[in-house]
This record gives sequence, structure tokens and C-alpha cells, in this order.
Amino acid sequence: MQIQQLSSYFERIERTSLRNEITSLLSDLFSRASADEIDKICYLTMGRLAPPYVGINFNIADKTMMKMIAFAYGVKEEEVKRAFSQKGDLGEVAEFYARKKHTKKGPSLSIKEVYSSLYELATTSGTGSQDTKIKKISSLMKRLDPLSVRFVTRIPVGKLRLGFSDMTILDSLSWMVKRDKSFRKPLEHAYNISSDIGKIASVCKKKGEKGIRTMGIEVGIPIRTAAAERLPSAAAIVKKLGTCAAEPKYDGFRVQIHIDSRKKIERGGLPLFPGETSSTRVRIYSRNLENTTLMFPEIVRAAQHLPGKKIVIEGEAIAFNPETEEFLPFQETAQRKRKYGIDQKAKDLPLKVFLFDLLYLDGTSYIDTPYSQRRKKLETLMNHSDQDTLLLATKQIFQDAKSLESFFQVTVAQGLEGIMVKKLDAPYQAGSRNFNWVKLKREEKGELEDTIDCVVLGYYYGRGKRASFGIGAFLAGVYNKEKDVFQTIAKIGTGLSDEEWKKMKNLCDERKVSQKPARVEVKKELTPHVWVYPERVVVIRADEITRSPVHTAGAKEEKAGLALRFPRLMGYREDKSPEDATTLSEIKSLYAHQTQAKVRA
Repeated sequence: MQIQQLSSYFERIERTSLRNEITSLLSDLFSRASADEIDKICYLTMGRLAPPYVGINFNIADKTMMKMIAFAYGVKEEEVKRAFSQKGDLGEVAEFYARKKHTKKGPSLSIKEVYSSLYELATTSGTGSQDTKIKKISSLMKRLDPLSVRFVTRIPVGKLRLGFSDMTILDSLSWMVKRDKSFRKPLEHAYNISSDIGKIASVCKKKGEKGIRTMGIEVGIPIRTAAAERLPSAAAIVKKLGTCAAEPKYDGFRVQIHIDSRKKIERGGLPLFPGETSSTRVRIYSRNLENTTLMFPEIVRAAQHLPGKKIVIEGEAIAFNPETEEFLPFQETAQRKRKYGIDQKAKDLPLKVFLFDLLYLDGTSYIDTPYSQRRKKLETLMNHSDQDTLLLATKQIFQDAKSLESFFQVTVAQGLEGIMVKKLDAPYQAGSRNFNWVKLKREEKGELEDTIDCVVLGYYYGRGKRASFGIGAFLAGVYNKEKDVFQTIAKIGTGLSDEEWKKMKNLCDERKVSQKPARVEVKKELTPHVWVYPERVVVIRADEITRSPVHTAGAKEEKAGLALRFPRLMGYREDKSPEDATTLSEIKSLYAHQTQAKVRA
């Protein structure tokens, strides 16, 4: 397939906000793609070159892309800057010059040729790499038609943003195979254990249904993490789950640890890092599938001493003060996620990892095994491990709400944020948020004492003093998992200092788009001055949840939605993807509990 054909599909997708229409267009695109290019098409539609855990990043800023456009079309950089300030889209700027200069010669490039050129661009490094990159992208632009220039230019600066998620791609693949969504569930299961949308598409194209259904866990390839729903009280949890297990909820960050200690690594095993030996190998992945191995040397060392040749385990890492023997808050733990000064920070802020699940051990997958059995196998594994970095999370079994509530209160008194309660007979459902796991966090007297993780959707221009900042409030939403959309729940104009407002504006401008993203539901009364692509997760605290006629979270037809009363910004969650934000079902649960508490009062 030629890049010109792919760009034509991109243009049609960009023009619609209807998910069914996008699904149909992608299904048609995938049907026309060959088996050896469909994976590359999937990556490019998501604006990248590989799955997130591979870590291939362009690291090209808008200013650098302006230089590239100027060099490609023989115009002054200042002229490109002026065009960008008018259009606000580097893709459209590049397309304008491509049409004006008529530089394209010869036949249209294939998708594989363009992918290869972009891959070379992303992996070029070392002395003089910026000049080399400018020449590479300029050469590519000159060989593209103007429409393709628009979309290809957006990819290196991370602004393709066609308005759909990987879940839409899975729907489209199902339509490609079955002409309906009936194959979505097997596709989603395969994706959840491989985290590679391109691989799923390739297997689907080459091996069909059988290939997808036989896909299994590979050590070194991250599994999409399971997530918890929220219920408002111990009583509600016991009513929902019955006899259950509970563990402390540590206020740290999720780590999925892959260990492969075989002498000879088979194809598909863990790749070597520079300077790494061929002995025991470890990979550590974050909640959003980022490879964070090099950031945590003490976890790597500890993992190398676990018994077993091939292991996948999950836990929560939290910073620990060895002098006071106290756990530190998330803001301090988050300082460990860095690229420089790692060894010194590891000494200043050592980590403890509390392991709570076993997903794979020596050739056996445990994700379909009940929690109670996974936990026993994990306990056996840890019984043979004598160390103080990787620890087994505390677990107790409860049959009644009173004892579960007591455990919760003790945990909160220790400075932790609550408890995680688990259904004893439930499998590990990768990539899913459901009531197999339920979190109970600090709440009192029916007021909203817990924080809400929201996604930034847009911002409004400031007035008075804030006029100089260019921002006076921002629009935030929660994730409606059933509809795969983000719905508004708060317009936030408090809780930020002058410097924080400037920071918020910069963060928003990095993600601003010219029109409403397809996955955002907002009423016209709240239309922001600037739309922001839903990527940034922020932590919001509010007094309570109320009904609102202007917000879309939970709104049906003419009925009012849900909103946060007196919302204020508390911080950012760099470790969370937008789909990891608080869900609409969680908000509904909190609202129901709040309402019941007021009635009792």
C-alpha cells in the first residue's frame, strides 16, 4: 500500500467524530493492507513506530520541526514560525509549503518505505544527530505528496491524534475477520497479554482466529495491568464480594517485574541493555507499560535472587526512609522516576516493593488461576527469598464488614491510603477494571475526602491578572469505560499559584488541538477556548459530588450529569494513562455513598 492511500484514510478519519464510522474506515483499511505492513499501519495510526514498552521516541520539538520544514522547502525559519502561529498545526504548515513548492517527484512511497525512514529518524543519535535528522526528514518530505506531508509531519512531534483508541482498532480487526464485533473479546485478551497492537493485527492477518486464540504470555513483554473498581464502604464490599482477601493499598507506583535467568535466551526473550551481561535478566514496567528498568537498580538486584528461571510478578514500589523506618508519600516516591542521578537517588530514597500477584512462573501462566491459588504460589516463591527489597504484601481473609472495616482503619492509621480487597476465586483480568478487585480509600461523613484522577480536556482564557497567563480555568473529565469516551465533571479555576497556572498552560499547549477530540463528550455551555487532547491526568480534590445540568459525566438525555463541587488541583499523575483515570462507575459509587450518608445524618 502507498502512503498516499493511508493518508487519504487519515483525512477521512480526521473529518468524523463518529466512532462507528471510524471503525468502518479502519476495518476497510486493514482489509486492504498486506500481512507484512498491517503492523506498521497500526503503529502509524497511533502516531508511533512500536508499542510503548519498546521506548522508541523521536524527541523532536516543534522548534526543531520548524527548522526541518524550512530546510525542506527552502524558506526562512521565521516565515515558518509565522505560518505556525497562524495555523497552529505544523502538519498544515508543511502541507502548505509542499503544495506551494511542488517538490514531489516520482511515484508515491510505500508505507514500509515511509516507516523505515521515520524509524531511521527516531533512532539517529550522537554528535551531529540533529543536522542528520533535519536532512533525513527534509528528504522524506520532498518525496511525499502534500496530503501525506501533513500527516507524516505530525508524527515526529507527537501530534497525529486521529481521535480513537487502541480499543477502536480491536473493533476494526474484529470487523475485518468476522464482519461484526463478535471476535473483539479474543482480540482484547490477546492484546492485554501482549501490549502490542501491531503484533495483534499481524497475527490476525497471517494466522486468523486460531493464531489470536493461541497467543500466550512472553516473559519480557509487559502484560496490561488489572485495575480496581471502587466501593464506598466495607459493608458494600462484603455484600458485593462475600468472603474476600484484603491487602494494604500502598501509595506508590505499580511495577511489573519480568525475570528470565536462562543461560541461553530464546528468540523473543529479554533484549540486552548496553553493558548488560547474559546472566539473569530483569525488566521492570510501569502501569502505563513504560520500561523503567534502569531507574530501579535495587529492584533489579533483588529480582535476580528470586528462585525460578522465568517469572512475572507484580507489586507496588514505595520510597522508604531507613532512619525513621517510615514510608514516604507518593510525591517523594515519584522522584525515583528519573533518567539521571539514579544511583545517588537510590541511596537517598531506597524502595520497598510489596508483591501482591504472580502472573507467570517457569512455563505456566497463572492469569486464569483464581486469586487464592496465585497468592499461595507467590507465598511459596517468596518463602525461598531472604531479602528486604522485595516483600510479600500483607494479606488477611475477611467474612464480615466489621472486621474488614477494622483492618481498613488500622491501615489508614499507618499512613497508607486505604486497602485493596480481592475476590478469592477471580482470575487476573489483564487490562480490565472490574469488581474482582475493589479499593477502599479514605472517606468520612459523606464528604468527598478522596481525590479524583481526572483528564484535562481544554482550557479557558483568563481575565484580570490571569489574562497575562492566557489561562484562567481548565476543563476536566472522567473516563466512561463502556463508551470509551471522556465526560466532563469539573471546570477548575482554583488551587493553582501563578507559576502553576503558567505550567498548566504550557502542558495544555503541548497537547492542544484545533477541534473537539472525537472521544470527548461536552455540552456547548462548557466549550473551552482551547481544546486539549485527552492525555494529561491530574489529581483533583473537591468538597462533594453534585448534580449538574452542564456536565456530561453520567448524563442521560435531559437528566443532569455529575460534577465536583469546589474542585481544586492537587497534582499530576505522570504514571497514569488517560484510561487509568477515575471511571464514571467509580464516581457514581462515590455519589451514591455520599447521598446515603447525608440521609443517615
